[in-house]
Amino acid sequence: MNAWLQTAAVLITGLGIVAASAACRVTHTARGGLAVLLDFLTAAGLVRLAGEPSWDSIVLAAAVITLRKVLGASLHLSRQNQIIRGKARPVSRGR
Repeated sequence: MNAWLQTAAVLITGLGIVAASAACRVTHTARGGLAVLLDFLTAAGLVRLAGEPSWDSIVLAAAVITLRKVLGASLHLSRQNQIIRGKARPVSRGR
């Protein structure tokens, strides 16, 4: 893999961790941070595939995308159940 693609993938992963922690802080839930982190990890996996695609990188990217889809659906259903039961807390804006 090209050195700059490897560096870009690591940089995207690091930025994903920072963005996920910021999303957790803003939304006061782990749900938002996890969604952001999985999006960044998906992007990093796709950048790795732009280099020399190997079976390891393809499997890793597919695993992250599958995990993102499964957790995203689970979080969405959990959020809907909270709304139905009236336990959902609105996201605070601004403060």
